[in-house]
Amino acid sequence: MPLFRYRALSATGETLDGQMEAASAEEVAFRLQEQGHLPVEARRADAGETASFAGLFRRSEFDGKQVLEFTQQLATLLGAGQPLDRALGILLELPESAESRRVIERIRDAVRGGAPLSTALEQQHGLFPRLYVSLVRAGEAGGSLHESLRRLADYLERSGALRSRVINALIYPAILVTLVVLSVVFLLTTVVPQFQTLFESLDAELPWYSQAILDISLFLRAWWWLLLPAVVALGVWAVWALRRPAARRAIDVRLLRVRHVGDLVAKLDTARLARTLGTLVRNGVPLLTALNISRPVLSNRVLAEAVEAAAEEVKTGSGLGYALGRQKLFPRLAVQMIQVGEESGELDGMLLKVADTFDQETSNALDRVLAALVPLLTLLMTALVGGIMLSVLLPIYDLTSAI
Repeated sequence: MPLFRYRALSATGETLDGQMEAASAEEVAFRLQEQGHLPVEARRADAGETASFAGLFRRSEFDGKQVLEFTQQLATLLGAGQPLDRALGILLELPESAESRRVIERIRDAVRGGAPLSTALEQQHGLFPRLYVSLVRAGEAGGSLHESLRRLADYLERSGALRSRVINALIYPAILVTLVVLSVVFLLTTVVPQFQTLFESLDAELPWYSQAILDISLFLRAWWWLLLPAVVALGVWAVWALRRPAARRAIDVRLLRVRHVGDLVAKLDTARLARTLGTLVRNGVPLLTALNISRPVLSNRVLAEAVEAAAEEVKTGSGLGYALGRQKLFPRLAVQMIQVGEESGELDGMLLKVADTFDQETSNALDRVLAALVPLLTLLMTALVGGIMLSVLLPIYDLTSAI
């Protein structure tokens, strides 16, 4: 039998790592469940990094939008009184893509075979994240699956809206940067060479900045074919570097130290953490387990490590607000609101209020950053284009003055 490496969460929220011989990853997950653990990951011990790297370019059978639609539709059907098997049969007819239909068919077949929905979702090779499976399992245990799915759909919708807001805010600056690059390349490869011919015919002595621009233009025209492989190689190296925990952590540390950018990252991750925790706790997931499940939703590894350290303090009896406050990385307002929620016995509701507050804070911060970034990029574009043009026009002005 092949050897599998696994990761699971115990009933107390502890992370368990180990190895197990089994026929398949599904068997590993089943055995862990029998032992009272929550399976997180199971993969062959001989699986290398190549498969993981290839996964970056593999198209998912079920993307985020399809997961949201599946959750909303299933919650609606179950809320209307349809049995789970019947509801999945109805959903099987809705997707347009064959890949999505195959996913739903596998889930339906597993449910028909006697497996609970949470187990059927776990068997879909990571298409449904831990958070999703945990909320479904909590709903099954509490007898309110449709209510858990409704809350899960709301969570996915809000998280997607926040992610879309961030992406939309960066579209215009990205367009400006692209225009800057294209304008500079056009000037250096098309306009500047015409002036170079003029200077050579006049045998003019050029200042250092003009000569530098001409040399850059000559290099681009002679070696342009090297740019594409260089960019591809740089991209591959960047992906490789970012997959190294030490390099990724070093970048995250620097991001948190950058003025304004660090505040924005902290607010964004605080909103994600609070909404995930609030949704899990409201659905009956124990706080320690919820903290372990929530950690991967954070984009910044330093903040994720802070949550892990806070979970250790919570395990020894500390309050969540106190434990997060000791890390000195999360916004003070969020920590105070969480403490108030713990004191009033409404931690789940207060966590969701924290999420709403910092969603708005993130939106306002993005608006401010964008308001400052666009003029800066415009000034940069003007300075680059103007600098290139002046570097070739000033020598002409000096020559005509001398004549």
